[in-house]
Amino acid sequence: MSPSEPLATSDAHGGRAVERQSVYVYEAPVRLWHWINAFSILTLALTGYFIGSPLPSVPGEASANFVMGYIRFTHFAAGQILAVALILRILWVFVGNVHARQIFYLPLWSGRFWKEWVHDVRWYAFLISEPKKYVGHNPLAQSAMFLMFTLPLFFMVITGFALYSEGAGRDSWECSLFGWVFSIWPNSQDVHTFHHLGMWVILVFIMIHIYGAVREDIMSRQSIVSSMISGERMFKDRED
Repeated sequence: MSPSEPLATSDAHGGRAVERQSVYVYEAPVRLWHWINAFSILTLALTGYFIGSPLPSVPGEASANFVMGYIRFTHFAAGQILAVALILRILWVFVGNVHARQIFYLPLWSGRFWKEWVHDVRWYAFLISEPKKYVGHNPLAQSAMFLMFTLPLFFMVITGFALYSEGAGRDSWECSLFGWVFSIWPNSQDVHTFHHLGMWVILVFIMIHIYGAVREDIMSRQSIVSSMISGERMFKDRED
């Protein structure tokens, strides 16, 4: 993962880019998983909202409508796609590069991690003017990804299949693998409530994630958004 050769270019304002190095960070399976997740979660959030708060009425005869049935089917299909993609993503942790496993753990034992974590908090709080450069996720982003996305994603898959098992029956594989959830929360409505709250945790994270990515692209002079398309992290330091 060595940087490419520096490119000497100039912009419309006369600024000369003295370093424009790119590093290949996110492999194709990681990028594909990212976008499958994005569309699956959007679908799940929309359909899940209507499952929790159904439409008050539909036009025409009841026999001519299957609106909630289609909404539930779309929700279940998106959930199964999300679960399969998560399994494949976990497998890629063992064969991909070091950046493929960043969101699945936190190096709490590392003093450097905590030092840079504090630096990143100060950077996002506008207390310092210069960011650190990272090839992968910075420590603060890694913490947010793990605590607000990775763990909640596992929780949503587990509780989602547990709730699905209620309709699939006690002899279904969903009940065999995830029925234990109801030994923790015997009341099905509790599982529904926690599943609903889990959705909001992920949605709040997504808003923070988008803000942070766009902010870093603009202020830290390193590519974030385009990196999940091309796989390359571009460092755009320049000399005015």
